[in-house]
Amino acid sequence: MKQDHIRNFCIIAHIDHGKSTLADRLLEITGTVEKRNMKAQLLDRMDLEREKGITIKLAPVRMAYKDYELNLIDTPGHVDFSYEVSRSLEACEGALLIVDASQGIQAQTLANVYLALAADLTIIPVLNKIDLPAADVPRVTAEVVGLLGCKPEDILLISAKTGIGIEAVLERVVTDIPCPSGNATAPTTALIFDSYYDDYRGVVLYVRVVDGAISKNDQVTMMATGAKGIALEVGMLKPDMSVLGSLQAGEIGYIVTNLKSTREARVGDTVTLTNNPASDYLPGYKEVKPFVYAGFFPQSNEYYQELKDAIEKLSLSDSALQFTPENSAVLGFGVRIGFLGLLHMDIVRERLEREYNLDLVVTNPSTDYEISLMNGEELDIKSAADLPDPANILEIREPWIKGEVVVPKDYVGAVIQLIISKRGIQKNLSYVDAQLALISFEAPLANLLTDFYDQLKSVTSGYGSFNYELDDYRGEDLVKVDFYVSGEKVDALSIMLHRTESMRVGRDVVSKLKEVIPRQNFQVSLQAAIGGRFIAREDISAYRKDVTTGLYGGDVSRKKKVLAKQAKGKKRMKRFGKVEIPAEAFTVMLKRD
Repeated sequence: MKQDHIRNFCIIAHIDHGKSTLADRLLEITGTVEKRNMKAQLLDRMDLEREKGITIKLAPVRMAYKDYELNLIDTPGHVDFSYEVSRSLEACEGALLIVDASQGIQAQTLANVYLALAADLTIIPVLNKIDLPAADVPRVTAEVVGLLGCKPEDILLISAKTGIGIEAVLERVVTDIPCPSGNATAPTTALIFDSYYDDYRGVVLYVRVVDGAISKNDQVTMMATGAKGIALEVGMLKPDMSVLGSLQAGEIGYIVTNLKSTREARVGDTVTLTNNPASDYLPGYKEVKPFVYAGFFPQSNEYYQELKDAIEKLSLSDSALQFTPENSAVLGFGVRIGFLGLLHMDIVRERLEREYNLDLVVTNPSTDYEISLMNGEELDIKSAADLPDPANILEIREPWIKGEVVVPKDYVGAVIQLIISKRGIQKNLSYVDAQLALISFEAPLANLLTDFYDQLKSVTSGYGSFNYELDDYRGEDLVKVDFYVSGEKVDALSIMLHRTESMRVGRDVVSKLKEVIPRQNFQVSLQAAIGGRFIAREDISAYRKDVTTGLYGGDVSRKKKVLAKQAKGKKRMKRFGKVEIPAEAFTVMLKRD
């Protein structure tokens, strides 16, 4: 196909604004998928995506419309996968910006617009769900005009569910989005915008060829990682794999390689030919760094090897997943895994439980901390249990984020109060239109990990939406709070907190533990401590067995003798008795309120 007849575009939107539904209609109208093979969310292949109704993995697909070749990339909407979205935008010349006509502009809409503008894309605004009774087309049109500076008549009005206005979308893609401008004779460069591991074929790359061409059996090199391989097969996705002889400049397709791990071919890397390499690789490559960490432990230690094998297999196809072995006195052997965010963690946990039949205990998620020691050494710790002796620490730095909340103006006060309660700093307040406010703020990531999103939805009656990006690490007065169960320290429960919050959170956690740890035949003490100083305590009272029930009549001293014997036994049990800590105790921080 000649380059002037190729159009590369993606669909960007907030979660649940109708990206995947629109993709379904485009596939239907262009005849890419036959009606009998059509199903809702066709490009969402994972069961989890269908159940949750969200796109987790991006999906490219090639369509033919009139005599044009249209390459579409359906992107995830969640903030955890924003790096994936940014690489997808780099592979395109245009973007369809979908806005729900009933909900209007949301935080992720803004974030994706900024990414699209940074990638210098042509943006086509589309108002979806205009058939809903709650749709407010004039209001949302005004919001989009205010955001993009376009004219109201430039905005397409569609209903992806019923098919209204879909033909007009295709016409605008052909007329408004520019064709690729690659050089077919230059040394080959292709951008990897996604990669995954296939058990039977090796690593499969989704690429956009910028210059040159890649053919079957070509020797290829990944420029950032230096990995070398062979292009065993090249082709396009319709949406299933369809083999081609080669991929030309400007085209989007897949390459099956003989590489054994996605770590060798990361998202954002540049593919070139080994025998005629390009001198410069494509801009924008960066290694994805996880910033949420949690310990994963099997219910029983005998399943540790199965857990380790399962995570190794998962990490082959998810290059953002990083893991190290971990050992806990209470939970035994496990693995500490790094994630891009809480949704990413939730998906990995569900996949491990479903696909590998594992029963897991997951500890409270935490972030990483940078530590400067007195001797000048620098440490990076992923868990509070790894904190060195406080006497040797010069400074502890924690990650801060830049966040944006989009919310109706009536809820601005409640949102600002919520941000301040999380040690956040409100930086700016602006209005998208007469009704919609945009609050910019900075806050420590650790305080937003557990229940910030739930609380935001509560205080804004579900209307608030939230987007963030990592900013920098800042030195704070942080302390490690340890928890003791019956006098024994439980490392897996230790958390890092700001000194001003430690007393309150310590009290909250021990009272939560009191609810989830079952009663024993002896009294169990639950304590929170900073170093050697205890800051909170709760006691779980013992079961009392009535040992005097078999006595009748006689002297009271007989009764006293039996009770004294029982008290002696309880004392001994308290000294040697073991407390079984249930799995819920390790996620007690996820719901602080």
